Amino acid sequence: MTSPDRVRSFRAPFDGDLSADLALALRLADAADAASMSRFDAADLEVSLKADASHVTEADLATEKAIRAILESERPEDGVFGEEFGITGDSSRQWIIDPIDGTANYLKGIPMWTVLIALSIDGVPRVGVASQPALGRRWWAGSGLGAWTNTPDGGERRLAVSTVSDIAESSASFQSIRQWDEVGRTDELLRLSRAVWRDRGYGDTWPYMLLAEGRLEFVAEFGVKEYDIAALVPIITEAGGTFTSFDGDDTIADRSSLATNGILHQSFLDLLHSPHPVPPESSR
Repeated sequence: MTSPDRVRSFRAPFDGDLSADLALALRLADAADAASMSRFDAADLEVSLKADASHVTEADLATEKAIRAILESERPEDGVFGEEFGITGDSSRQWIIDPIDGTANYLKGIPMWTVLIALSIDGVPRVGVASQPALGRRWWAGSGLGAWTNTPDGGERRLAVSTVSDIAESSASFQSIRQWDEVGRTDELLRLSRAVWRDRGYGDTWPYMLLAEGRLEFVAEFGVKEYDIAALVPIITEAGGTFTSFDGDDTIADRSSLATNGILHQSFLDLLHSPHPVPPESSR
């Protein structure tokens, strides 16, 4: 098995056809949507605390089990890394699963939560599906296959990031002030807020999808695990964006993420890491 902490370049070309794997990932999402929606906003939803004091619901467990059951039947040689049941199998192909990303929203009956399913090959996330069944939205991608989303009329639309090339004209989602504060990055957050046109803390998966749709230019956060972000990597990159850790490395194991429209990636890295950054010309 390729460990998630040994990741090659997210832009490394893939020699192969991932169509069948992407089709399977979409069927996994169908099963996960059904399992998760069956208990969403239920008055008697069972909720407990994990060892790390985070919440887990019966739906988290049932949804991951539904995904694993299909994988055990159709991809028995592949490894699986899920939030609720850990790592199983030993393979260079590893499915990375967050059955319900946004459990805190789910247990409160807030529809902003996501099923995240990724396939990593040799440490690189190659297939990704992000499904929000409570809102009727889904995004998906595979290396060389493009990034897509569903439309209100039941069709599909290819995704493309924005062409904004000036930080002063960009929109950013910082996700959570507490996240930045916990890692001692509040100065950088203020610097970001002062440099961009618009800053918001949308949170969880949705802002990454807004970036892939060309509606945001920057998303960054801290404290994320591999299963929180693996599915997002191919969606962002196939839409033309760039996805790295906060330090600019191609890894999903750094407990941080920084995604941009690609054009502005280095500029954002310079802004956030330079001790005395020069403000954008148009914002002086």
